[in-house]
Amino acid sequence: MLDLLLPQRCLLCGVGGTQLCPACRARLPPVAAPLCERCGAPTAWSVQRCRECAGRRLAFATARAAVVYDAEVSRLVAAWKEHGLRRLADDAAALVAERLPTPAAEAVTFVPPDPHRALERGYHPARRLAEALAERWELPCEPLLVRVRRSQRQRGLTLADRRRNVRAAFRATTTARGTLLLVDDVYTSGATADAAASALRTAGAGRVDVLTFARALRSSGLVLERPR
Repeated sequence: MLDLLLPQRCLLCGVGGTQLCPACRARLPPVAAPLCERCGAPTAWSVQRCRECAGRRLAFATARAAVVYDAEVSRLVAAWKEHGLRRLADDAAALVAERLPTPAAEAVTFVPPDPHRALERGYHPARRLAEALAERWELPCEPLLVRVRRSQRQRGLTLADRRRNVRAAFRATTTARGTLLLVDDVYTSGATADAAASALRTAGAGRVDVLTFARALRSSGLVLERPR
């Protein structure tokens, strides 16, 4: 009924029928190999550590993302996170499942929201994505983390400030076990993922792998080519 009253249009090209049409969905740029084996950053050749993560003690074992966070993906994420278009979580999950292999994890969890921002939005995008992926992969989705203090938005902060902003910001609500898949919407510097993974490791997780819908590219030397 809602679709009859408010017909859906693709957020990127405006064609009717869905919030993300098949043509635009196929054109979203993948995070393509070769990659850093650790943090998943695109590199000139496959390496175990890249200049983004070398010298950093990261609590997660690997990080992977489905699409590059370019201008069009930014529009999708903003609509999904800030404008209440919750169905985009299902589109994001479908794209993640299509482009990334099924994880060797025992459970899925997610980076918890800031309570005030979650109240403003009325839902939590990362949780919706985690639940959709867990359903596809037939894995349990468990809310294992909470935020123990408020932090300012990461947008616009330097890398050092991002790390300080989320340091010790998370706590596990229960004992964690085995290999966990930690889900968030966007990987930018890895600071949030690292802080959340650290809380899971402290609670007993043997390994934490990070998965996000999108990843920001920090290297200006990389050339982005869209699928044709």
